[in-house]
Amino acid sequence: MTETTNPSQPDRDGGNETSQSILDFGSAMTRTAHGSVYCLTIIGQIEGHTAASSTAKTTKYEHVLPLLAKLEESEEVDGVLFLLNTVGGDVEAGLAIAELIAGMTKPTVSIVLGGSHSIGVPLAVAARRSFAVPSAAMTIHPVRMSGTVIAAPQTYNYFQRLQERIVAFVSGHSHISPEKFQSLMLQKDDMAADVGSVIYGEEAVRLGIIDHVGGLSDGLTCLYRQIGERKGTN
Repeated sequence: MTETTNPSQPDRDGGNETSQSILDFGSAMTRTAHGSVYCLTIIGQIEGHTAASSTAKTTKYEHVLPLLAKLEESEEVDGVLFLLNTVGGDVEAGLAIAELIAGMTKPTVSIVLGGSHSIGVPLAVAARRSFAVPSAAMTIHPVRMSGTVIAAPQTYNYFQRLQERIVAFVSGHSHISPEKFQSLMLQKDDMAADVGSVIYGEEAVRLGIIDHVGGLSDGLTCLYRQIGERKGTN
């Protein structure tokens, strides 16, 4: 049985904490017979050192990083479910979040819903198991920068090294080879005004980027299995 709380009444953990977490961070804690699962959404634009437009939906890395550290240390959390629908955003902020997810010892599952584009690809593969619904889309392209760019060899070298970090992370946390992922980045025929590729749920699984095609029930089943295995070894 799943425990539920009435948002209009204080729960035993104190006040309107569950509904407030959904409003503030797009997150929620669910306690079941299988264990306690924290659900965290990564949506919109991944905001970096520069604030995005006030009209844009964003995921702020300065909020997510300490939250992930807290979840890793919390005795009340057995596993974390990540729901992704992001257009991408700041490369280093996205990589920072992805590295922290990948470094968690708690059971983790990601589900791509809608899309997980650009730097959203490393975020999708960072969990222990990844899922994508059939309609999910993922855009893979070379590193791009906005704003003033100094046209110097050092600048292009920085772009290349940053791109290599992304390729290494994705190939290291999925089943696609660095060479194949690089070729998807540089493909010329798939995007009208840019190089790169747009792939969808089942194709992402065939390529080895995502582990399974599936939705919420599939992701939760996988997460509960991980939780059960972890509890059995402790």
